[in-house]
Amino acid sequence: MGLLDRLSGLLGLKKKEVHVLCLGLDNSGKTTIINKLKPSNAQSQDIVPTIGFNIEKFKSSSLSFTVFDMSGQGRYRNLWEHYYKEGQAIIFVIDSSDRLRMVVAKEELDTLLNHPDIKHRRIPILFFANKMDLRDAVTSVKVSQLLCLENIKDKPWHICASDAIKGEGLQEGVDWLQG
Repeated sequence: MGLLDRLSGLLGLKKKEVHVLCLGLDNSGKTTIINKLKPSNAQSQDIVPTIGFNIEKFKSSSLSFTVFDMSGQGRYRNLWEHYYKEGQAIIFVIDSSDRLRMVVAKEELDTLLNHPDIKHRRIPILFFANKMDLRDAVTSVKVSQLLCLENIKDKPWHICASDAIKGEGLQEGVDWLQG
């Protein structure tokens, strides 16, 4: 059973399709996380950088998932907003070892949160402070502080430390999303 099987409680939906946006800067681990969330028989062995975006569709025991894996490269970030209306949950991935680009990640998060299609919705946001296995990684608490997550008052959010390659921390996030 894949981790997304556990998302069946997301928004109380049963036997329906759930649209999840997976956002974050390039090289943060978005595609690797999505790959690990898929059922094991649907996982890819080779992960390559996303150009533009990928749409991953797969079924769990009770839901059909459409996950929009959006490229985090600067020239593609303007594509994100075209998918905000359809999103029922957001997974925002941060490379916790990339302190230099944490400011850019915060700017992109602020732009997301202030977009008219997101601003007035109580859309749940799951943050993965990814790459915790790397020596330069900061803690998920520090990532939360750097991104000023405590200022998000109008949306449910949660941050998890993760290592997408090993799949560590992903279960905690999925459990929170379905909660």
